[in-house]
Amino acid sequence: MTTSLGKLYGIGLGPGDPELLTLKAYRILRSVPIVVYPMSPDGRCISRSIVAEYLQPHQIEMPMVLPFKPGESSQPGYQLMADKMAIHLAQGQDIAVLCEGDPFFFGTFMYLYNRLNDRFPTEMIPGVSSVMASANMLGAPLTYRNDVFMALSGTLDAEILRSRLLMADAAVLMKLGRNFVKVYGVLESLNLLDRALYIERATMKEQRIIPIREVDSTQVPYFAMIVIPSEWKWQDG
Repeated sequence: MTTSLGKLYGIGLGPGDPELLTLKAYRILRSVPIVVYPMSPDGRCISRSIVAEYLQPHQIEMPMVLPFKPGESSQPGYQLMADKMAIHLAQGQDIAVLCEGDPFFFGTFMYLYNRLNDRFPTEMIPGVSSVMASANMLGAPLTYRNDVFMALSGTLDAEILRSRLLMADAAVLMKLGRNFVKVYGVLESLNLLDRALYIERATMKEQRIIPIREVDSTQVPYFAMIVIPSEWKWQDG
C-alpha cells in the first residue's frame, strides 16, 4: 500500500499582532500535526510567540535553529531541517512552517521551499507584510497612481542604496539594526530625512515610532523600518 505524501504549508503570520493572522492560516495552523519554526541559538522565536495561543498540545513542534549572525551561513541549518521534514512528508504527515510577514517576501520559508517543493505538494498562505503594516501604523500612504516603489535592504552597499533611492518615488528600508548609521547617512545625503519615518516592531506590543533624528543608532533592532512615503497629493490632479 502506497502512502500518500504529506503537504508542506508556508504560513504567513503577519508582522506580529496575532489578530492579523488570516482565517485560512489559522485553520491550517490548528489542523496540521507538525509545526516548524526558526529559532535563534539562545532559544528566541518570534514566529512561535505570535501564534503560541493557537497551537495544540498534540502537535509536534520542530524548532529550526539558525545562527542569524553576520558571517555565519544559515544554509546548513535549512538543509538539516529540510532533510528531517522530508522524512515526515514522505510518511504522509502535513507540515506547517511559520513565517513572520509573508512567506515569499524576505521569508525564511523560501529556503525550505526551494529544497522541498519539487518533491512534495506545497501551498503558501500569504501574510500581511511588515511593509504594509508599518505604513499603516505610521498613517503614511505609501504610493499613488504611477509611483515607483522600492523595498530595499539596509544590508546593501551605500552606493547601491543611493542609486536605487534616486529612482524611487516611495520606498521602505528594512533590516536596519547595525546598518542604521549607513542608511541614515544615505538619506541625509539625498535630503530625505524630512520625509523619512522610523518605526520599530510594527503592530507588536513593543511597537515604537520615533522621529528619525532622535533614534539611538546603538539600539536599533533588526525589526525596525524606515518608510519614505510618496509626495503625491490629491490636489495635484
